[in-house]
Formats: sequence, C-alpha cells, structure tokens
Amino acid sequence: MDALEREITVFYRRARASSGEMARQVHPDLEPAAYGLMQRLEDAGAERATDLAAYFGVGKATMSRQLRALEELGLVSREPDPADGRAALVRLTPEGHRRFTRVRDARRERYRLRLAQWDRDDIRELARLLRELNLLSEEQ
Repeated sequence: MDALEREITVFYRRARASSGEMARQVHPDLEPAAYGLMQRLEDAGAERATDLAAYFGVGKATMSRQLRALEELGLVSREPDPADGRAALVRLTPEGHRRFTRVRDARRERYRLRLAQWDRDDIRELARLLRELNLLSEEQ
C-alpha cells in the first residue's frame, strides 16, 4: 500500500500540473480545473451545474465560479433545461469545442508517443484499472 499511495500521489501531482498547462493552451486565463470540466462537457454533451459539481466532488459555488469563467470567455453556454425550466444545461460552445479538441488531440498524441513501446493489452488494462479507481471515488 505504501508504494501504491506514493505512485498515486506522484501521478496526481503531475496530472494537476499537466491540466494547468492544457487549460492555459485552451485559453491563457483558464484555471487548471477548467480542462477537466471541458472534458466532462465534451463527453456528456450538456449537463446541469449541480450534476457537474457532484461529478467532480466540489461545491455548487465552486462550480458556479468555474462555469462563469468559462462562459465569460465564450467557451461554454447555458440553455434552459427542457426537463426543468428552473434549471439550465451547460454545454461547450463551438469555439470551446474547437479549442478543447485541439488541445485534447495534442495530448492524446503525446500519450501515444510515450506509450508506443507498451503492449496494447497493458494500455487497455491500465485504462480499465484507472476506471475502477475513478468509480470508487464516485461512491464516496
């Protein structure tokens, strides 16, 4: 468990630094959490701010602040939720999508180059195990 804890800690710190770099590549004024938020919106299409806050395990005020910053930069937009007129759905704007996918594709290429010598089954197994770890985090 000591080795696992140490490696997760190093991985987490490096991932945070990488997210900050990628967020700045999307837009110089973005904070590190914005990249992950944009990735979730890319995957989900549109989502309520409260659901985003729950997904990331942050408070509503934090999520509201992060979304407001993205909205002010023209990277996300809000629209009425057809299922509940009191709520809004947040989605990437076309500009937000364009900027996000440019950075994401460059990141994937870096992963591809770094893992070029790995066996494809090992990469799939790593992805599976990370997914399981993430699911455990969602349960807390």
